[in-house]
Amino acid sequence: MNTSVAQQIAAKLLHIEAIRLSPEKPFTWASGWQSPIYCDNRLSLSYPDIRSFIKNALQALITAEFTGVEAIAGVATAGIPQGALVAEAMHLPFLYVRSKPKGHGMTNRIEGVVKPGQRVVLIEDLISTGGSSLKAALALRKAGITVLGMAAIFTYGLTVASQNFARENLKVVTLSNYHALLEEAVAARYINPAEVATLQAWRQDPANWPAKT
Repeated sequence: MNTSVAQQIAAKLLHIEAIRLSPEKPFTWASGWQSPIYCDNRLSLSYPDIRSFIKNALQALITAEFTGVEAIAGVATAGIPQGALVAEAMHLPFLYVRSKPKGHGMTNRIEGVVKPGQRVVLIEDLISTGGSSLKAALALRKAGITVLGMAAIFTYGLTVASQNFARENLKVVTLSNYHALLEEAVAARYINPAEVATLQAWRQDPANWPAKT
């Protein structure tokens, strides 16, 4: 990971409130987990300069980390616009993977031209537990596509995600991560140093945070 890019991405996402930190008043995720952080990178699409910065950074990351990329695939839904932007920049075919097959028509799980053996990189906006991202990768593999790996904007760096990706031998690279975020958040005074311990404790055991006393 490029440290300079990681810090710049974190700063931009904090600035537009795509990432929000609230140790005192936690957010509730769809999973039911309590969390001091909430991330919605889709907001970056409303800021042309930031959108372009992320697009260019993802293109550079993919070029550096994956050889022989023949197509880009987005993970529905948030990975679709990011993936389309990157595919356009790289002049490559684009397709996307639904969370489940379409309920009518062709009942497709994968939208776009599927070519067995094609070397594809998945694009995701955010990696939390890695569940939905991994399902998309496995759907592509089932269709005969060669998944070189996945590139994402941001990761919480949760152990469960690393374990999930390792189990399926899926290479994952990101532009920024939780460590860079905390450093930037302290430097920009979004949080104070005392709150860092709370945020670090959440990442170590998010399912059981806050600790019951």
